Amino acid sequence: MLGALLLVAVLLSVLGGLVVAQRRAQSAADLAALAGAVSVQRGQDACAAVAALVRRNDAELRSCTVAGREVQVVVALTVEAPAGRRLRVDADARAGPVDAVPALTAVP
Repeated sequence: MLGALLLVAVLLSVLGGLVVAQRRAQSAADLAALAGAVSVQRGQDACAAVAALVRRNDAELRSCTVAGREVQVVVALTVEAPAGRRLRVDADARAGPVDAVPALTAVP
């Protein structure tokens, strides 16, 4: 019985860590995409700004794509799990001016 409770506690701890890591990864992706979009508007290197912001958030930049005035990024965070395992959590985000997204400009 005690072993089962311990197992449940470990599983809940791992699950909680994954949820927190996913939120952190999504925040890093969102902020990085916004920083990239601002850099595009200023005529600067968007992916350099994205990479710097991702590093400051202790995440890994998986990809940075600039299409016109829109920036899309994918970031990853690595989470330590029991038994020495490492799990990777990915998140993506896109940012740019509203008129860069045709579906949004078509709304009356």
